[in-house]
Amino acid sequence: MNTPTILSLLAYFLLMIAIGVYGYFKSTSNVSEYMLGGRKLHPAVVALSAGASDMSGWMLMGLPGAVYVSGLGSAWIAVGLTIGAYCNYLLVAPRLRVYTEVADDAITIPDYFEKRFQDNSHLLRVFSSLVIVVFFTFYTSAGIVAGGKLFEASFGLSYQIGIVITAGAVVSYTMFGGFLAVSLTDFVQGCIMFVALILVPFVTLQELGGIAAASQSLAVLEPDYMSWFSGVTTIGLISSLSWGLGYFGQPHIIVRFMAIRSLGDMSTARRIGMTWMIIAVIGAVLTGLLGFLYVRQTATVLDDPETVFILLSQVLFNPYISGFLLAAILAAIMSTISSQLLVSSSSLTEDFYKVFLRKKAEQSELVTVGRLSVLGVAIIATVLALDSDSSILNLVSNAWAGFGSAFGPVILLSLFWAGLTRNGALASMLSGATTVLFWIYGPLTIAGEPLTATIYEIIPGFVVATAAAVIVSIFDTAPSTEINERHQHISSLMVGSKN
Repeated sequence: MNTPTILSLLAYFLLMIAIGVYGYFKSTSNVSEYMLGGRKLHPAVVALSAGASDMSGWMLMGLPGAVYVSGLGSAWIAVGLTIGAYCNYLLVAPRLRVYTEVADDAITIPDYFEKRFQDNSHLLRVFSSLVIVVFFTFYTSAGIVAGGKLFEASFGLSYQIGIVITAGAVVSYTMFGGFLAVSLTDFVQGCIMFVALILVPFVTLQELGGIAAASQSLAVLEPDYMSWFSGVTTIGLISSLSWGLGYFGQPHIIVRFMAIRSLGDMSTARRIGMTWMIIAVIGAVLTGLLGFLYVRQTATVLDDPETVFILLSQVLFNPYISGFLLAAILAAIMSTISSQLLVSSSSLTEDFYKVFLRKKAEQSELVTVGRLSVLGVAIIATVLALDSDSSILNLVSNAWAGFGSAFGPVILLSLFWAGLTRNGALASMLSGATTVLFWIYGPLTIAGEPLTATIYEIIPGFVVATAAAVIVSIFDTAPSTEINERHQHISSLMVGSKN
């Protein structure tokens, strides 16, 4: 690797660490600040932080790689995600921001569940925390895998060294800077990703002779490559679009909504976030399409389709720009890992340590435990990432479905239906998570294919979880008067905010 590229990446790492130091001094005096930034985030920071932590290495590696292999038919996942993100901003974001503050200032999703349903048994808190820690450990592992592939493909380092560097860099600013540092670094990383996903397809298109020439060449090489429906079955289309359902249950995304400074800022965050996402997704899809054409026309060797963005960054740009573009991939990877580590840490600290081990722990002690939890989860995820054959898209899809099914129906119903009971919520989470795990790892097959290859596991998981929540709640004891009154109060606040 040349010196200009190294300098560009070094500057990026130093910037991330500097933000971590700022977060350490600015917002880590108590556990609420460390885990939620004191609910003072600017809407632009919320929007780009949510987007960057959402898309991760999937945006710059997983999605371009899928499109590279299968053509435009693979882009239906991006369509489903865009629709889901917009619905998440409309349905979940404003109500969750109000509800978590009204519900005795809940600062984690398990904390919200317990206070929303007045669950003195702690069952909801414990089970939801277990779901978060287990699925996020695998989700974090996917990000570390992406980092390992990046360093192996770009820098000539071994895959194992790459994952250690990736994990070490993220842990350094997440441990010390907390939620504020993670959100601010996500904002910067989101800006870098945005520029990169415009720059790479634009320059590649110019290299290929423009839109007309590229379209004609693709039509000759692969006639069906630009078709949205070639090779796409009805079930396959539904599975791709169903990715959007996952948004309602992703703790690392919806926790951003809890931290925005006011309900009135939510519409601004939505406009910024959706603009960023639509442009970035289009850029990722074009990177896969144009990368395929470039590789075929130049007879370039590309062993791993998920590294097509890396290839284009290296061969088409000045070394300084190449360093910036590689930093964009690191930004995508690190933004998600840091968010997932912090959410896992918050569950271990607030929902296990404080509740069961040290109920009267000092704020400084809880912050320390939070930092140690970040380190612990990162170590386990790094060990899981040692398998260099892991697919980023597969790891992400499994975790995404797990969260979407376990938490999505409960989040939606808890915000809009006062009749959802504690037992209904617990049944929903348990059945949703179990269904997803069975769909992925169960022994049943359809026409010789595993269930997950037939239809995406989030669909049966979401349906079963929703049905369980409604059926159990209907036959359960009705919620208390206090819960109904609180729900009506929040509904009136939402109506007032629209007026």
